[in-house]
Amino acid sequence: MRKENSTNAINENYLNEHCGITYTLSAIGGRWKINILSYLLYNQKLRYSELKTRLKGVSERMLSAKLKELESDGLINRIVHPQVPPKVEYELTELGRSLSEILQLMDKWGEEKMMENVV
Repeated sequence: MRKENSTNAINENYLNEHCGITYTLSAIGGRWKINILSYLLYNQKLRYSELKTRLKGVSERMLSAKLKELESDGLINRIVHPQVPPKVEYELTELGRSLSEILQLMDKWGEEKMMENVV
């Protein structure tokens, strides 16, 4: 549990409310969220198991938590198909798709910088 009145939490809340970059990074930041968004951007819809396979090293608990965070932030939709066994798919929302240009620019920049460091 995190203290809401700690200096760190107060500073984080302030920056999230007053800085566009900080707000964006809090929504998409971290090791797993950005990769989930990227996979959904390029694959349209993916099942939980497909995401788990692509995200090497992610635990089931972490993947579930990050999917719930992205869903509560309005960046992805969780689609439950009424069948047995249950089928659940994830896709980007309109808000999530609005990150397309940012994600592509980040990918391009990262690939260019990786190539510069390869000797």
